[in-house]
Amino acid sequence: MIVIGILGSVYFQNLGELNNALLNESSKAIEFAISLAGIMAFWMGIMNIAKDSGLIEKIGDRLSPIMKKLFPSVPKGHKAMSYIVMNMALNMLGAGNGATAFGLKAMDELQTLNRKKDTASNDMIMFLVINISSVQIIPFTMLKVRGDAGAQFPNEIIVTTLFATIISTFVGIVTCKLFQRRNDK
Repeated sequence: MIVIGILGSVYFQNLGELNNALLNESSKAIEFAISLAGIMAFWMGIMNIAKDSGLIEKIGDRLSPIMKKLFPSVPKGHKAMSYIVMNMALNMLGAGNGATAFGLKAMDELQTLNRKKDTASNDMIMFLVINISSVQIIPFTMLKVRGDAGAQFPNEIIVTTLFATIISTFVGIVTCKLFQRRNDK
């Protein structure tokens, strides 16, 4: 895309505009990345405190019946489940950037349970589907983006975001389970 943009700029003889856009927008990208780093660090810290205090274990125990249905191959008390719960909690709070580290750790732990190392397991696929659709209770990152963009009411998207992500997660889980049943036959 960068090459196409440069070639198009040369062809249409507007290299000056390209230079201005590169200089202005690149500084905005750096400012945005730094501001998101603060949000990410905050939620990663909160989740590490929750993990160290045992809160994640308690949440995992409460969610155990649901999680066992979603991830039937993960044994009780396995590290993968706590990483999955932390990832889901951060995603629900809209801190998807902070959830990435826990998602990667969850996938590593799920891989230890995988018998076919070169193929994703059903639990890995289910986790990926839930992670991608992720229910957003409070979409902090999007609220920050909207606030930075000058939205008068950046929080007006909360209800519609919650509704849309609940539907997308439900559809993703049902579809994944249907494909798993079909492939198990």
